[in-house]
Amino acid sequence: LVFKELFKEDTEYKFISVKSDMIEVALKNIPSMIIINEDAIDMNIIDLCKKIRNDDDNTITPVIVVSSNDNSEHRIKILQESIEYYIKKPVNEKYLYYTVKNVLRLLAINRRISPLTGLPGNVQIHAELKKRLANKEPFSVLYVDLDNFKAYNDVYGFLKGDEIIKFTAEVIVSNVHQEIPEGSFVGHIGGDDFVAIIPTTQCDKICQDIISTFDTNVLKFFTPEDIEVANRKGIIEQFPLTSVSIGVVVADVNRFYNMLEIGEVGAQVKHAAKSVMGSSYSVDKRKIL
Repeated sequence: LVFKELFKEDTEYKFISVKSDMIEVALKNIPSMIIINEDAIDMNIIDLCKKIRNDDDNTITPVIVVSSNDNSEHRIKILQESIEYYIKKPVNEKYLYYTVKNVLRLLAINRRISPLTGLPGNVQIHAELKKRLANKEPFSVLYVDLDNFKAYNDVYGFLKGDEIIKFTAEVIVSNVHQEIPEGSFVGHIGGDDFVAIIPTTQCDKICQDIISTFDTNVLKFFTPEDIEVANRKGIIEQFPLTSVSIGVVVADVNRFYNMLEIGEVGAQVKHAAKSVMGSSYSVDKRKIL
């Protein structure tokens, strides 16, 4: 009732009161947040916290414990169970309101991060492009994706495919940050699509380094006996190795006015790179007429 009253103006929030013996049901619904009133439960708080954190679907669900117990050792024991906040009663209602709201805001932001690669997603990518365009900075956008990735997934399965996605992210990040550690940005659009934004119009070396690192190390994801496979007619042929294609858009000052223009050119130049067998990159350097 307290939370329903506190958040009555925030219609996007919905609070459901659950007794401690119904915690299993609550966990199956994977709540956005769990708030425990220690004074109102009939089980050991540490055991309850362990139960929540040991549930595979709720390992990252934020938990707040509200309690009248002011023993500092007790509070530390609870926090040691990866509980985000311990709020001592009596509770300041505004403090509780903003604590809940800010934790959920942070969670919403973190959900925009790719859980597979840990890289920022489309919201941050768009913000980064808008910032550079607004500041009239010269920069380059590298659109990176994989070739023959579906064929790899079909043979090795999605879990192995995820490993190549993570490997690709590591290759891009390490090479971009090694070459230009300041002012660079790497994002994960989704699937096998990535973007790197670098504060220079000279990007040949970065592209070459990404391709070199990728091609040298991607072989570890293939078993030697599978590199040559028999097709449906029984003829031995080369398995299509996963390769990387990079389409580069050079954004000179005042060349582009919005992200859509960059995206359209990016699609064209990436298509040109993908038309080449094996790993390759293509750079669009057209100037303003």
